[in-house]
Amino acid sequence: MIPYIIRRLLWVIPVILGVSTLVFFFIHLIPGDPVELMLGESAEPADKAALREELGLNKPILQQYTQFLWRLAQGNLGRSLHTHKPVLQSILTRYPATLELTFAALGIAVIIAIPVGVMAATRQYSWLDNGSMFLALLGVSMPNFWLGPLFIILFSINLGWLPVSGRGGWDHLILPAITLGMAMAAILTRMTRSSVLEVIHEDYIRTARAKGLRESVVIFKHALRNALIPVITLIGLQFGTLLSGAVITETIFAWPGIGRLTIEAINKRDYPLVQGCILVIALSYVLVNLITDLIYSLVDPRIRYEK
Repeated sequence: MIPYIIRRLLWVIPVILGVSTLVFFFIHLIPGDPVELMLGESAEPADKAALREELGLNKPILQQYTQFLWRLAQGNLGRSLHTHKPVLQSILTRYPATLELTFAALGIAVIIAIPVGVMAATRQYSWLDNGSMFLALLGVSMPNFWLGPLFIILFSINLGWLPVSGRGGWDHLILPAITLGMAMAAILTRMTRSSVLEVIHEDYIRTARAKGLRESVVIFKHALRNALIPVITLIGLQFGTLLSGAVITETIFAWPGIGRLTIEAINKRDYPLVQGCILVIALSYVLVNLITDLIYSLVDPRIRYEK
């Protein structure tokens, strides 16, 4: 197990290098000058030149890229062009809010998807099965930028039950978490249903029933455990998607997370901050997938990683 973890962690290095390179050059291709955004177009050319030299933006792009990689190798993500604060400090300030929102959305998705998917599979072609599939299709078809404002209008403005935006108590978390988790709940419901359907017709399930075990024991102890592996795979992949997909939801609900920080940095052409945010999101995605692979062995002891 340990050699496998080490090999997977070593793969993080080329992934981070590739993501860093793409982000660095793509962000410099975006039209707009951060110096003009900071000083205004009417600023004196001498002031612009002085600030550009101070920020190191007057150097050739390859030289900037080399310096960026050198700082990255030292664990230094640089300083924000606008706030002059360390990028890592800004990200660490915002990252807990994104994790809080992501885990809440993931919890809502799992709580909805697993029971509904199991019931739909055990009652195939019933009204419950058809109804759950309709809701799953509806959930995956509604984009966050439409669903979020709809929830705000209904539950915050018309009914006054929940806050419109911001981060505070648990009531601030409900609407953004449901908005972010709905699409994932729909996908997980379909995956759970199809996985359970595949295993409930296996011989060992017939044997369990022939032994006289209760149907709930057969389904939740024998069938669901083996059906969970593809569901766990999907949860791991979707967790990374939730992290990156939180950009839209955080913007709609003014949630102070890393997604909103990324949007603000892109609008201000804050190159170091954009690079840092995307690197952290990419690294989170890689680590989540590693944890997903490790959970496989806990769910299914037949899986080993010696080779």
